[in-house]
Amino acid sequence: MNKTPSIVIVGPTASGKTELAVALARVFNGEIISADSMQIYRGMDIATAKPTAQERGGIPHHLIDVLPPDAAYSVAAFVADARAAARDIVSRGKTVIVAGGTGLYVDSLIRNTVFEDEGKDGSVRARLNARLLEEGSDALYRELLQADPEYAEQIDPRNTVRLIRALEILQRTGEKPSDRRRRAVIHESDFRPVWIGLDFRDRSLLYGRIEKRVDAMLEAGLLDETQRFIAASPGPTAVQAIGYKELIPCLGGEITLAAARENLIQATRRYAKRQLTWFRRNPDIHWIFRDGADPDFVAAEGERIVRESGVLEEE
Repeated sequence: MNKTPSIVIVGPTASGKTELAVALARVFNGEIISADSMQIYRGMDIATAKPTAQERGGIPHHLIDVLPPDAAYSVAAFVADARAAARDIVSRGKTVIVAGGTGLYVDSLIRNTVFEDEGKDGSVRARLNARLLEEGSDALYRELLQADPEYAEQIDPRNTVRLIRALEILQRTGEKPSDRRRRAVIHESDFRPVWIGLDFRDRSLLYGRIEKRVDAMLEAGLLDETQRFIAASPGPTAVQAIGYKELIPCLGGEITLAAARENLIQATRRYAKRQLTWFRRNPDIHWIFRDGADPDFVAAEGERIVRESGVLEEE
């Protein structure tokens, strides 16, 4: 099988994945496929930290701004779209660079991981949705946390789609979602990747970057974007985006902007922790720790890792 050489850049939010991807794209004549479950939506620019034209640096980015926020999206759809983008990139003699923090998307594409299909049961889901309306997501999350703490700690308690799905698996099969995930099958991949991960040994440095990003988002007009987002009647995928959920109570006068800011910082920190938990299971990742490192150093380290891997030179 002719496999596609690829550079894969992962890590938590606010770690500098886009910056590194653009730098390596310049060195290796690459184009970037975004592996971000929210940046695929048009209009969701500030909340998703979608790279601006300036940040993209003239490098083509694929799978950004391709769907309206009311459209549903799935892992399977992402894999199909990303494979098509990769074929297009290769056909023009360019290098495929995949960059993003949605671990399920990245693994499903690059490692060709196929997760077991446990089926669906409309009656079970209907009962769970009724409980969600009556009891709230916190009660259902506590139930999942007690039954399967490993899986519960990897999802956002307010991501009701994944929460309901996890409880549905428990009720229908009697098995933990984390156990079923471990049985996921890795088929032979279409890609020949070199994996690069970004992280900080001193976690407070990452948290500081997250706080600065949140403040920049608010200054850039996140509150106004949240109002437009609500008016767009977002679909079941887009509605899970971190950023809007935390500001909606502020728009309704339920909490202050300062409280909404703190909630957003905390939600983003939790998300970064879940991302790191996911990626650390992959032994193939070459980690670059950004503590005290400027972008030039990170880019040089990334280039070294790619060259030493030999991925782009193999026939």
